[in-house]
Amino acid sequence: MLEKIYTDQAPAAIGPYSQAIKIENTLYTSGQIPVDPTNGKVISTEITEQAQQVMKNLQAVLEEGGSNLNSVIKTTCFLTDMADFAAFNEVYGSYFGDHKPARSCVAVKELPLNVRVEVEAIAVI
Repeated sequence: MLEKIYTDQAPAAIGPYSQAIKIENTLYTSGQIPVDPTNGKVISTEITEQAQQVMKNLQAVLEEGGSNLNSVIKTTCFLTDMADFAAFNEVYGSYFGDHKPARSCVAVKELPLNVRVEVEAIAVI
């Protein structure tokens, strides 16, 4: 059975989707963007600050779904500029430490609210 996941510790969905869906022992998160869940506003324009907020939001959704960053098996990362790749990687790596899930990272033309980064994940529970 599918279970919708919601936490006020991450931004509310800005469209017709859930923050995450749990099915059996797997959690599928929607893409997290650098929005402060307390005020609904995009934080900063700097890639490192945006990446940190994205990872905090992702962590909150994972925890609400009964998982955590160490249980992530795959991420998909979206950047609006591949020149941000190294700075993003540094922040991303600091959240995963020695745990290195499978990952795809792609450049996209633009993202919602004109943010520079978005990350989605699949995790076990």
